[in-house]
Parts: sequence; structure tokens; C-alpha cells
Amino acid sequence: MIPIVLASVLIASALGCGTPSIEPMNSRVVNGVDAKPHSWPWQISLQYERDGQWRHTCGGSLIAANWVMTAAHCINTKLSYRVFVGKHNLLEEEPASQAILPEKMIVHEKWNSIFVALGNDIALIKLSEPVTLSNQVQLACIPAAGTLLPNLYPCYITGWGRLYTGGPIADKLQQALMPVADHATCSQPDWWGFAVRDSMVCAGGDGIVGGCNGDSGGPLNCKNSQGAWEVHGIASFVSGLGCNYVKKPTVFTRVSAFNDWIDMVMMNN
Repeated sequence: MIPIVLASVLIASALGCGTPSIEPMNSRVVNGVDAKPHSWPWQISLQYERDGQWRHTCGGSLIAANWVMTAAHCINTKLSYRVFVGKHNLLEEEPASQAILPEKMIVHEKWNSIFVALGNDIALIKLSEPVTLSNQVQLACIPAAGTLLPNLYPCYITGWGRLYTGGPIADKLQQALMPVADHATCSQPDWWGFAVRDSMVCAGGDGIVGGCNGDSGGPLNCKNSQGAWEVHGIASFVSGLGCNYVKKPTVFTRVSAFNDWIDMVMMNN
């Protein structure tokens, strides 16, 4: 009998991933700018319902036709959620967009909401129905297990998070260049020190651009040597001093530290 092995990297690759039909603007802008519509087609908006209205709370990445990857801290079991795929402008009706209810929401068993710096800030959402892939809705690639990016490797954060500390969330999907700060850099005492674990990846830290509230759960997109974009990070936390603070880069869950967990959850659910 041939064993059935689920490999998240192979599944996404087989279905086609990380190569958007609409190529993102690749100018090395520093400040966040409006993304080209649907140029990050795996980006989703996680929304919760309150008083009859749906509100954006976090980002996420579509990693299979019926699976979304986001941050554990984005999930509150007391709330009702939906996943919006194919979105660009949160305020407009868009023909390519689709709202889907979750079937299951699985938070990493070692996630601790009180001690965020312990890591494991990852969750998977199984959708109640598979999405229809199109030019506007595509799958994210996941990097190979254990992949580490070198210092200053160019990556992009995307999301509808607050435009600045305490500011409004964005209507249109934003993108910003955020080079990687490797573990040796990010764990320096005047950076994040012991708060950064090997299972995390940092990006930014120049005090100009960074993730902010509402970007949580969303991807850190990095292009590989074959020209495909991979989601290397899940936006986890920023400094309490503000969203764009020198030597306090945005900290992401490092996806390549959780390949086995992702595979296990998808296989068992």
C-alpha cells in the first residue's frame, strides 16, 4: 500500500501558486502604496460580524482552494467570521470577490494569547466550500521547510491595516517593501532581543514603514529564485511604541517553521 503524504508545498505548487496573472508593482517603494488590484490574489480579508455589519479584522493567505492561513491571535471563538477572497477595495462591490463562511478554525495548540512572544501565532481556516480560482483569486506558495532568508532580502507586506499608528484602516489593499531583518540582527538587545524566537521572522525596522493593526495574519511576500512569490511570514506583532518604530521591525510567524503542522492539520481535517 502506498502511503498518502500531504505536502503543503507540493499541493500548492501542483495547482499553481505564487505567480499572479497581474504582476505586482515591483518598484522599490518604501512607504506603503495602493497595490495594483488583484496583484496579490492569495490575500484575503478576515471579517467578523457585529451589529449586523461585517468588519475587517485581519489578513490571511489562501493556501488551498478551501484553506486559509492566518494568525492565531486573529481568532476569537466568541465571534462569527467570514473570509473574503478576491477583494481589493473593502468599500466596493467587486465582481471577482466572494465571501465564504468557515467550516473549521484551527488554532495552533501551543499558542498562548497572554504570552505572544512564545510564538506559534498561526491558525488555519477550513472554508465551508472551495473557492473558484481565477485571475483574481489564486493560491499562495509556501516555502520549503526550514527556509531562512538572508538579511535585507526584499519582501513585501500587504494588507488593509491602519495607515499609521491610531489611524484609519485602508480601503484599498496596501503593499510596502519590507526587507528581512535576520535573526542575528532582530534579536540584538536594542532590537527585539529575547522576544524574537527562531520560529519568527522580522521585516522592516527602519522607522518608516511597518505592519499595523489590521495587517495581522496577512502575508510577508518574498519572491524566490524561480520567480514565484512565497508567503514567508504571517504578521504577528509590532511594538507597543507604534507601528513604525526604529529597530522594532514587524515580527511575523515564520511559515517555514510550521510546514509539518500545516500538513497535519490539513490531513486530519
